[in-house]
Amino acid sequence: MIGLPKGSLEEATKNLFHKAGWRITTSSRSYRPAIDDPELDGRFVRAQELSRYVEHGFFDCGLTGSDWIGENESDVVEICDLVYSRASSKRSKWVLCVPESSSITRPEQLAGKRVATELVGTVRRYFAQKKISVHVEFSWGATEVKVPDLVDAIVDITETGNSIRANNLRIIDTLLETNTKLIANKSSWANPEKRRKIETLALLLQAALEAESKVGLKLNIRKDALDKVLAAIPSLRNPTVSPLSNPEWAALETIIDDRVVREIVPQLKSLGAEGIVEYPLNKVVY
Repeated sequence: MIGLPKGSLEEATKNLFHKAGWRITTSSRSYRPAIDDPELDGRFVRAQELSRYVEHGFFDCGLTGSDWIGENESDVVEICDLVYSRASSKRSKWVLCVPESSSITRPEQLAGKRVATELVGTVRRYFAQKKISVHVEFSWGATEVKVPDLVDAIVDITETGNSIRANNLRIIDTLLETNTKLIANKSSWANPEKRRKIETLALLLQAALEAESKVGLKLNIRKDALDKVLAAIPSLRNPTVSPLSNPEWAALETIIDDRVVREIVPQLKSLGAEGIVEYPLNKVVY
């Protein structure tokens, strides 16, 4: 049984599994998805509570944020990082914010004041470590709008910072960075059959994420220009070079970061490369 995050990460998670080789389908209000793998049964639950269900054995494994693993103090096996989200491939941050107009610039200046957050346990531990006495209250959502009328500061999650700026807030500290993790129940991880399945999930999900920033590139090049082309290509590993029917020419195939393609292709053309083809990748396994 696998736990999948319901809410903002749901579609991104389904897309990631699709790239990894699994199709997950749901009806509009279903929490019980259909997965095209007889070995996998799943449920969508809120990421905030998923680590507890993995720890207690309802799920053998699941995907949730490292922030919620820490918040729940869940005793689970952390298999691998899966850095993805609904907006980008960046890690999100939990940040301490005050109104832009506030005179507060340091956490110590919040002593005796009220702070709202969803991440109550983590925030209380943060202030306790700094020996700052504050009142931390749980926020049910729309946390950004609560300052300054309802609370003095908030701790909220941000990925791009757009919501923080849009609500005229200023960050005075970052509590932690977070990203999705694949986690497992300890008893399930100790079971050889279940462990093999979880390791397969980890391998292919990571491979699908790795492929998102890579493309395949293949081309034909005269052998007397091959060394110059090899020197120009920042490949993932040594490119594959194959002979062609014309003994003076060779075929070259490699994997490169997609962000450098626009600079590399004109350079390869100028070195005499022909038949240059760029193609997308579904998975890259190291």
